[in-house]
Amino acid sequence: MEFKKINIWYISSFLISLIVAIPIITVFTSFFDATSNYSSIIKDTFLYDYIFNSLFLLIGVLTLTFVIGVGCAYIVSFYKFPGVNFFKWALILSFAIPAYIYAYSLTAFFENFGTAFSILKNLFGEGNYNSFIPKFDGMLGAIISISFSLFGYVYVLTRASFHYQSQNLIELGKNLGFSRRKSFFKIILPSARPAIAAGLSLVAMETLSDFGSVSFFGLSTLTTGIYNAWISFDDLTLANRLSFYLLIFILGLFMLENFSRKKAQYHSPTKGGFKSKSPIILKGHKSYLAFSFCFVVFFLSFIFPVLQMLYWTIIFPKHFIDLNILELFFNTILLVFVSCCLLISLAFISNYGNRVSKSKILESLTAFSVSGYAIPGIILAVAFITFISWLDNRIINFLELDTIKPIFIGSILGLVLVYFIRFYSLACNGIKSGYLKINYSIDESSYLLGYSKFKTFTKIHIPYLKNSILLIGVLIAIEIIKELPITLIMRPFNFETFATTAYIFASQDLLEAAAAPSLFLILIASVFILFTSKYILKD
Repeated sequence: MEFKKINIWYISSFLISLIVAIPIITVFTSFFDATSNYSSIIKDTFLYDYIFNSLFLLIGVLTLTFVIGVGCAYIVSFYKFPGVNFFKWALILSFAIPAYIYAYSLTAFFENFGTAFSILKNLFGEGNYNSFIPKFDGMLGAIISISFSLFGYVYVLTRASFHYQSQNLIELGKNLGFSRRKSFFKIILPSARPAIAAGLSLVAMETLSDFGSVSFFGLSTLTTGIYNAWISFDDLTLANRLSFYLLIFILGLFMLENFSRKKAQYHSPTKGGFKSKSPIILKGHKSYLAFSFCFVVFFLSFIFPVLQMLYWTIIFPKHFIDLNILELFFNTILLVFVSCCLLISLAFISNYGNRVSKSKILESLTAFSVSGYAIPGIILAVAFITFISWLDNRIINFLELDTIKPIFIGSILGLVLVYFIRFYSLACNGIKSGYLKINYSIDESSYLLGYSKFKTFTKIHIPYLKNSILLIGVLIAIEIIKELPITLIMRPFNFETFATTAYIFASQDLLEAAAAPSLFLILIASVFILFTSKYILKD
């Protein structure tokens, strides 16, 4: 009987991991399928533009996010100045601003006769201000928009690494006669390399998967190529082939970073143990410079887009009145609630199945399945549709049943399933990190007291991990609220969220109409971020 129970947990965990892995496998297997004539046209014309633009965009974003993220993390970790405690959590509010909404704000402010023009006109009267107002569009606009939206990944992880750096390392630099600047580049920065690399890896994945901002600025990248191949030319195989190129691109970045590290070690070998550091108190102009740097980053990353969206909403109240806020709010929260329940429940089952079965095969399959987070949402959506189409043909041919496509494509079920695949890594790894804190002796004691595996799971593990569940649920909610390409492709007809409504208005060049849904999206995401800030920044 006990053997059967273990099998149930093993099979459940195996099936969950397999379902998540199927679209990932589909991307690889579809590479060799035959494509239409559009494939040769793309190869001869736009393919190199897709690759060059994606590479240039990636280099620009990684450079800017590194400077902003590491700079802010270093200042708030090693120095004390007026406002430092505020900036520690305020800087993570950039997570609430999706890159495509930042792109709308940037364009609306600096465009001809935009917000900047109106401000100058009101202050100084009539004038030809458009001639010297800078224009942030194309590649430059995309780099700025994505960077200020994503630098939080680098900031949060690097700040955590800086916080746990021992005072012993800093004292070592002083003993060697290093200046503060030399200590930063020779000791502090290298010891934080794994955290910085992890943050930049997340930024790289999000940059290469970005669709909203690059399409708004008219950039041809691999992501827009995938979308056009499927939507405009109805060539699903070519979309998968471009997805394969993008996936190889991402995996190549990971391999390059890991290879560059070789056998380097980053833990502190000192025998004296961890010695907490005391922040350096800044005074005078140095205090002003530190405050100014953090304030400028906070203003540009959060206050600026919020003020721009608020400005458009106030001066064009008609768009706000015409907006069906309750319906958009209900649709958004519905997706968040259903997806969170599904993700957390199945992630729990998968982790517990791994825990009780202790199978190497299952662990390997789970590790492969969580790589879905490294795959852009647009790729997963196309891969999911490809798999459903393949399965639909088999069912019609062999079982002589009606099509199953409407059940999964253009439905809430299909949308939630792709969310599940995309964000399974967040839920699975979050639950796993909580499980690592539960000693196996607790399970054994539970069995000795007569608890079954199911009762141990429901009565001990779930209550113990309730804080992890809450945090994971909020993090998933933030991601789903901002998610655009998956929702845009997989949503049912006439089913809109704040994200899709804002994108549709912006794509029609109605930026003032996109302001209200963008503002509500930022508001909801900000509430979730503030709710979790104490967990994210916990010392």
